[in-house]
Amino acid sequence: MEVNAVGSQKWRINNLYRIIDEHGDDVQFVMRPQQEKFFDDYWYFNVILKARQLGFTTLIDIMGLDFAIFRPNFTSIIIAETKEKAADIFSAKVVHPYEALPKELRDWCPVVQYSADGELHFKNGSCIKVMVSARSGTCQFLHVSEFGPVCAKSPKKADEILTGSFPAVHSGSFCFVESTAMGNSGHFFDMVQRAKAKMLVGRPLDKRDFMLHFYPWHEDKKYVADPRTVVIPARLLNYFDKLYDSFGIALSEEQMAWYTIQEDIYHEKIKQEYPSYVDEAFEVVQDGSYYGKVFQKIYAENRICKIPYNPYLPVFTAWDLGMSDETSIWFFQFYGKEIRVIDFYSNNGESLGHYINVLREKEYRYARHFAPHDIAVRELSSGVSRMETARKLGCEFERIPTNVDLMGGIENCREMLGYCWFDESKTAEGRKALEAYKKEWDEKHGCYKSHPLHDWSSHAADSFRTMAQAWKLGLVNTGTAVIHAKTVGGLRKI
Repeated sequence: MEVNAVGSQKWRINNLYRIIDEHGDDVQFVMRPQQEKFFDDYWYFNVILKARQLGFTTLIDIMGLDFAIFRPNFTSIIIAETKEKAADIFSAKVVHPYEALPKELRDWCPVVQYSADGELHFKNGSCIKVMVSARSGTCQFLHVSEFGPVCAKSPKKADEILTGSFPAVHSGSFCFVESTAMGNSGHFFDMVQRAKAKMLVGRPLDKRDFMLHFYPWHEDKKYVADPRTVVIPARLLNYFDKLYDSFGIALSEEQMAWYTIQEDIYHEKIKQEYPSYVDEAFEVVQDGSYYGKVFQKIYAENRICKIPYNPYLPVFTAWDLGMSDETSIWFFQFYGKEIRVIDFYSNNGESLGHYINVLREKEYRYARHFAPHDIAVRELSSGVSRMETARKLGCEFERIPTNVDLMGGIENCREMLGYCWFDESKTAEGRKALEAYKKEWDEKHGCYKSHPLHDWSSHAADSFRTMAQAWKLGLVNTGTAVIHAKTVGGLRKI
């Protein structure tokens, strides 16, 4: 083969590289229809939401290898979810495709340095690296594989990728973030939502704007089964009707049969692994979530809507107070068995006086303010507790024993959520935190720990738990009684 005869990158990828396929066979790589569509459409920065087993990891990694071989002084970096997956990618999607190239090409661009840790350096000054560590130097090509699970299980690593790896890809270079979904929070979810919004607006993208690529299961012709072997339940027939009526997705009998078989295997996670449309991919409750399933019921029962403040009902507040950390406040009204969550506020780096002023500015009629047990702890610098400081500012807190039984408090939250109605706009930030509140992931043992992860969602979840404890202790009154001036604790009433 004449090296000068190799054509475009698309031709090279479809003709030069060999891979180990899903069956363990050594085969020539040829783009599938979805892969070819993506190759023809990709932008500089790309976020790819996909169904399982569509081969995008393989395609993108071969693109990174091809760039390194045919462009001098080019650095391609692949970030894998785990060390085991990094080793697999390096062996199967980098080393094997390179070693299977025609000898003339390998002689033309030989490897000058090989590292079992996941690096190939070529004579032309280029290299390709497969890493787990998120931070890297400048590169012209970055592929982050399965970013959704990384965000869900390793938020610190996801933060490092966001702050350390993406900035290393300069304008005009290439970035690919591909994943199945895992929960409706985290950086991958946010990236997809922002890219989707830009796509809907239709404005031209900057070279550092992420373009959204979505590849649902029903676009792959291999996802079919014999309909004679499957009985489709009525609920799935209704689901297929919804896909057609709402999204124009017309499925064949063979596709419906295949989906029925997979749904029996994956149950509710079918929407995460094989989504039919973008938003559906994020509907599945994230593993380790404390309140995800409860919120699924809240959404199904339409308990997130406009909840107006009723001036004839008392307002109760529940707090989580940080020092330099974030402080969160929930606002509740109780009417019979209904728990109306009318408002939420959070901030950080502010004094206690700031938060008490927020309460005054809202002009609700307040009955009681609940705070966690440690509000009575005296600060070393002043010898005064925040409970005493709040009293001087006109707010009387009641201590709730939130330190006695964490898991019992979480269970109280689940129970209380069964009676909650949320104001759609005023509680959006807090609801997002409650849905994201989850167990900490144990990377060493590959399972969730028995305690919560302390992250951005913790403060809103802790303040909600404060109210759940107060509710369980019977410290809130319900009914329609007007709140008198003497009950407002010195705060302004309407």
